[in-house]
Amino acid sequence: VSDASGCSMIALLHTGAAKFPQNLLPRAREAVCSLLPAGVLKGYGSIVSRKLASHSFGASMAAMSSFPPQRYHYFLVLDFEATCDKPQIHPQEIIEFPILKLNGRTMEIESTFHMYVQPVVHPQLTPFCTELTGIIQGMVDGQPSLQQVLERVDEWMAKEGLLDPSVKSIFVTCGDWDLKVMLPGQCQYLGLPVADYFKQWINLKKAYSFAMGSWPKNGLLDMNKGLNLQHIGRPHSGIDDCKNIANIMKTLAHRGFIFKQTSKPF
Repeated sequence: VSDASGCSMIALLHTGAAKFPQNLLPRAREAVCSLLPAGVLKGYGSIVSRKLASHSFGASMAAMSSFPPQRYHYFLVLDFEATCDKPQIHPQEIIEFPILKLNGRTMEIESTFHMYVQPVVHPQLTPFCTELTGIIQGMVDGQPSLQQVLERVDEWMAKEGLLDPSVKSIFVTCGDWDLKVMLPGQCQYLGLPVADYFKQWINLKKAYSFAMGSWPKNGLLDMNKGLNLQHIGRPHSGIDDCKNIANIMKTLAHRGFIFKQTSKPF
């Protein structure tokens, strides 16, 4: 089929999708796509996807075209869990340190860093902390200190190519607490340096509010509800929260949202 005729076929679907029998749309899509030259499909695929999706052509056609490119090669999704009680204990200490490496082009998880951390100031977890996070004493006893975990994070970042100056990556958190309060506060208490890559991030709550026009008061639960997503795993499990963040980001990206840094420079 020639490029001209291919474009004509696209134009036909472009203008006639609303009148096309719904039960035949998937077959029409397959037929057209099998006949179109690669160049034509590449050039017009996004236009067709948007037009036909608006006429109930379905997510399968929309999935054919990639979403707008992001500003970063990788997103590093992070969500700490820390020692806690009522009233709050001081200082709080990180006890779960998970990171998901999310490909900025596909929005798929490529690698995982996940370690539990031995608290040293308040080594015994409170019943409130265990009930909230699901982390029991045996999961932190004998685990590396925060200093050792930070060293392993740096090794993981290097292994994943994330320390290459030509690779653009940024952390993503649900709120500003993790990297504005928790990590720098504990590092200051322990006399540890904070790596530069922890000093800029995207607050998913702010990104969601930019994309959806409403502030998620209840964090991940509200964002999942607003996007009709099923909550993954257990609330306040660091690794499960990371998976929810990644899922929300992927959904927003497929809707055309471009993620930008929300933190102010240190």
